[in-house]
Amino acid sequence: MSSDSSRRIQVPEELKEVLLQFSIAYLVEQPPDVIDYAADYFNKLQANRPAPANQDQSQDDQQSINSQDGEEPPVMQNSRRKSVFAEAYDPEADDDDEGATAIFPKTDEQRSRLVESVKNVLLFRSLEKEQMNQVLDAMFERKVQPGDYIIRQGDDGDNFYVIESGIYKVYINDKHINTYNHTGLFGELALLYNMPRAATVQAETNGLLWAMDRQTFRRILLKSAFKKRKMYEELLNNVPMLKALQNYERMNLADALITKSFEGGERIIKQGDAADGMYFIEEGTVSVRMDQDDAEVEISQLGKGQYFGELALVTHRPRAASVYATGGHVRLAFLDVRAFERLLGPCMDIMKRNIDDYESQLVKIFGSKNNITDTR
Repeated sequence: MSSDSSRRIQVPEELKEVLLQFSIAYLVEQPPDVIDYAADYFNKLQANRPAPANQDQSQDDQQSINSQDGEEPPVMQNSRRKSVFAEAYDPEADDDDEGATAIFPKTDEQRSRLVESVKNVLLFRSLEKEQMNQVLDAMFERKVQPGDYIIRQGDDGDNFYVIESGIYKVYINDKHINTYNHTGLFGELALLYNMPRAATVQAETNGLLWAMDRQTFRRILLKSAFKKRKMYEELLNNVPMLKALQNYERMNLADALITKSFEGGERIIKQGDAADGMYFIEEGTVSVRMDQDDAEVEISQLGKGQYFGELALVTHRPRAASVYATGGHVRLAFLDVRAFERLLGPCMDIMKRNIDDYESQLVKIFGSKNNITDTR
């Protein structure tokens, strides 16, 4: 037992990435049963997994995940293991007016360097522009002097750091293993996990760091994700076609949606193109138009809560109409074709019946059913 307890465990980067992704999904969705949720999550992950990467590229892949040797080397003592879910956070109970996120001023140059430094951090990859701006605003400055300890092995993790200037040495069990020279980042796992630091980082020179604390990051990320999910759920609950879905199926559908924005006059889909997905309208209006006698004829206008693009997916035909954003800003929730086929099976019969409804509408407009296909 003594030899086992003293053995240090190296956590593979692949495992760290999978656990991070699962943890984010779990914290956002907060399912009632973690075991059932985990089984479903990993079954889907296995079904959709890509071909294994070349082993010769594993080192480069690890570096890209952590961005410039980002996270401190993941070595930890068995005796120091802690729960990664030790800190509870309830986005629904969080009042937007309480504990507003602080904004720490930065020059354009500093902000640009921060963006470049964190762009490959796994936790930041899925952030929308507004979320990313909130994260950058909330990062605070920390000046260090030679000999200062930034983090110590075994201490509880609290902050994530991006290096603006300075030289920093990394130690594990007092053994020097790495040096940061005026660039790099470390400690991103502290933004999600309440776990001990796996290494010590000490400043060799004067330097400047930008830091982000866990609670602020989790509030930005989870609160935003929670609000987005609730918005999508409310949107989907008002779509008659989706009444055939179980509540859990609608929740999965909400998680698969991706927000896309368009300005007035922008074309969203083009007649004749292959169908890549369908759209739900979150905000604004769109115009559905079909080519007729060398001109585009408006077939219909759609607004908030309505959807388009589904019939081309059902019939496997090219887009038979174009759709344009009208008025001002239009925000859509996009469901790609693979997610459509996986999640909307129970609605297929309803969507096929809708084909006849659309053709009837076109007959009223054009006076003939000849050459009429589904408009979307």
